[in-house]
Amino acid sequence: MNSLPVVKQVEFGYYLEGAIRGRRIEVLLPSSEVDESQPQPLAEGAVVDVFLYLDQEERLVATMHRPLAMVGDFAHLEVSWVNNFGAFLHWGPQKDLFVPFREQKMKMQKGQRYIVHLHIDPETYRIMASAKVERYLSTSLPPYREGDEVDILVWQKTDLGLKAIVDNRYGGLLYDDQLFRHLQTGDRTKAYVTQVRPDGKLDLALQPTGGRAVHSFSAVLLDYLKAHDGHAPLGDKSPATLIYDTFGVSKKVFKKAVGDLYKRRLITIGDEGITIHNS
Repeated sequence: MNSLPVVKQVEFGYYLEGAIRGRRIEVLLPSSEVDESQPQPLAEGAVVDVFLYLDQEERLVATMHRPLAMVGDFAHLEVSWVNNFGAFLHWGPQKDLFVPFREQKMKMQKGQRYIVHLHIDPETYRIMASAKVERYLSTSLPPYREGDEVDILVWQKTDLGLKAIVDNRYGGLLYDDQLFRHLQTGDRTKAYVTQVRPDGKLDLALQPTGGRAVHSFSAVLLDYLKAHDGHAPLGDKSPATLIYDTFGVSKKVFKKAVGDLYKRRLITIGDEGITIHNS
């Protein structure tokens, strides 16, 4: 993304002023790439936020429409078409994003979506993508501690759980026993670090872990009971999906919070659920 001033208007759009290595250039912003919410016409001297890329004729052009992903990003994108050179992904700009066959882990199919990494091809200086995601994950030790909140992009299913890309940089894993709600490739969500392994990989959970999570949810559960006539029809035998739909936590955290409240003599536990203790 670049913030560039308008230098002149032409019949087919606007020219913006930029610079490459100290050399002044003019970049075309076609009329079709102007944000419709912007006042028309754009005044000379107005500074606009644009994304720059090479069009079909290898000319540098600008668009005010932000792409689905930019250089350095991992993204879940759909294949628009395929030819003898590779696949082309829809990512926002009129020129589709190229994935050569050498950058595909399996032959990409039109209409299917894949996790890819966007980067600059050092030979052509074009923006391209690669499905060989592992190559672009950081190998440095992540700067996280247990309990840190992170943003994840769900990557692929494994025998142990779901691989994820953490904060657009590191590799992580959500184990099956942590998957109390449905996730699939391409989903983005919050997660919490449970362990930083010696190899730099991250173990993840979908909610805070340990005593902090139990203490926090104990208060939430108690407030829920007070707001629902002191009772909740949930217990040890309740389905994990029902507990998550009600409270947004796993069954494990729910049971620990129930135990915490019970030990503090704040609730009673019965066949019909849990009830605030009447002192």
